[in-house]
Amino acid sequence: MADHYEVLGVDRDATPEVIKKAYRRLARELHPDVNPGADAADRFKDVTHAYDVLSDPKQKEQYDLGDQAGFGGGFGGFGDIFETFFGGGGGGNRPPRSRTERGQDALVRIEVTLEDVIFGTQHEVEVDTAVTCKTCAGSCCAPGTEMATCDICGGSGLIQRSVRSLLGNVMTSSPCGTCRGFGTVIPNPCSTCSGQGRVRARRRIPVDIPAGVDTGLRLQMPSQGEVGPAGGPNGDLYLEIKVRHHDVFSRNGDDILATLEVQMTDAILGTTATFDALDGPVELEIKPGAQSAEVITVKDRGVTHLRGSGRGDLKVGIQVLTPTKLNSKSKELIAELARVQNAVPPHLAHFQQGLFQKLRDRFLNI
Repeated sequence: MADHYEVLGVDRDATPEVIKKAYRRLARELHPDVNPGADAADRFKDVTHAYDVLSDPKQKEQYDLGDQAGFGGGFGGFGDIFETFFGGGGGGNRPPRSRTERGQDALVRIEVTLEDVIFGTQHEVEVDTAVTCKTCAGSCCAPGTEMATCDICGGSGLIQRSVRSLLGNVMTSSPCGTCRGFGTVIPNPCSTCSGQGRVRARRRIPVDIPAGVDTGLRLQMPSQGEVGPAGGPNGDLYLEIKVRHHDVFSRNGDDILATLEVQMTDAILGTTATFDALDGPVELEIKPGAQSAEVITVKDRGVTHLRGSGRGDLKVGIQVLTPTKLNSKSKELIAELARVQNAVPPHLAHFQQGLFQKLRDRFLNI
């Protein structure tokens, strides 16, 4: 690794003005517009990097201290003992910080229909996320270039300093400010991703929605989240399910609920009703004398169980409609029916737990 002072051709005690003057002279001599040679281009990069370090007081101080400490050597002596027992910075043997990190998890909310829930379905979700940069393939460097060892910390990612204390001189270490603890620098960052190794993009991901999901459930898709910095592994993608409201059918666990409106005459005489359920037509027999709040169960026509096999049931609550507009003939017929039936006037009856239980289950759980 070339010494920055030697690259610029100045002494170690050179003033900022002398360093700046030396850089300008060499820059004019080696600039690609003036000197097209390959060696000149490499030297121009070295000169520019050396000037960037030595013209910055903080980086110059770190460089000078690093050169005196000799980087990479053990702490040794009393400093080692102090750090071991008192945690005075330590980390001399710790490896540099890795640029490659796991990407963040992503959360997407997806809405499905009640029909989708019965048997499961396939969806395609669009995710705005981080993907690997195609230009540099996650290397962070411009094509044809590579990372370079940080010449401030010598690749250790740490800067070591001798600190005077009551117990004597103690060696401490802290992350290198130039490479941020990575131990390497990127002389030529990829122009597409600005040296991050990833870019933002929209992805379309096919998703299998299993049968039986419900609102609030989260599905985990491993390694479908954001790609990590410097080509790191992907995080996970989580899908939060919301089941869309249906105007006719509702759900209670794995059972499907519906209300069937029945005319009073059909409730009295009985009839057969045919209607379209979520998974096809259903034929329902209404027995004579059907009552409001009566529930008819159609087995295995509900939602497929999320875990295990089988399905819930379709439960149809009966609602008997009492006619509100009657002509004189209709009134006469109903009055005759009441006389024939010896209709009992309205009165209080014994509390029927079953009836109220059905009403509550049917209407409060929708």
